[in-house]
Amino acid sequence: MSVLVVTGTGTEVGKTVTTAALAAVAARSGRSVAVLKPAQTGVAPGEPGDVDEVVRLAGDAVTGVELARYPEPLAPGTAAARAGLAPVRPGQVADAVEKLAASHDLVLVEGAGGLLVRFDEEGATLADVAGLLGAPVLVVAAAGLGTLNSVQLTGEALRSRGLRQAGVVIGSWPRDPGLAERCNVADLPVVAGAGLLGAVPAGAGALSPGAFRAGAEGWLGPELGGGWDGGAFAGSECPEAYPGLTPS
Repeated sequence: MSVLVVTGTGTEVGKTVTTAALAAVAARSGRSVAVLKPAQTGVAPGEPGDVDEVVRLAGDAVTGVELARYPEPLAPGTAAARAGLAPVRPGQVADAVEKLAASHDLVLVEGAGGLLVRFDEEGATLADVAGLLGAPVLVVAAAGLGTLNSVQLTGEALRSRGLRQAGVVIGSWPRDPGLAERCNVADLPVVAGAGLLGAVPAGAGALSPGAFRAGAEGWLGPELGGGWDGGAFAGSECPEAYPGLTPS
């Protein structure tokens, strides 16, 4: 089965829009795609959640599944406890993924917040889900100042658990990047220990679905099914901060 776990370095880094871009590119190539959200927080019953946004942008051919929903915008474990609802468990998530994988070419699993946000009172996380599935993890990161530390910590957490990092995607690339953003293009793959595989433009989620699907291929690298050219994107505006070092 082909499964990719998508996590962020935190909240509001463009994880859902990046997941939608991955789904759109795969669907456009003729692959059947499912997107699974183990735990949706901060959304009331009947309101559209992250899975609904992914399907809206990527297309109705994408299957969207949400396992649990909690009304308060908190970590899933805390939100579940406060709502008096059962938490989602890694085994439950893995079972749902395997069922979807039986009928889809690609299953994308979108986490809530960062890699180690807790699902339950026992401290289970998205990392545990990735371990059960043996699936690679794609890290979505912010573009600007402060992102390097978060990306490095996430990469170290993955490696310490024996998990494979597929790479890093910048979830919201500004129209007018400053010095920090430009230098981070060179620095991110070094601190991550994995390749930079794309950059989704800021505001992409506000595009019409048709424009989003047409543009998505240009935001993701060949490793993710797109045509984004990392070398051309990096350019030479900022000298590499770590000469002689390459991603591990």
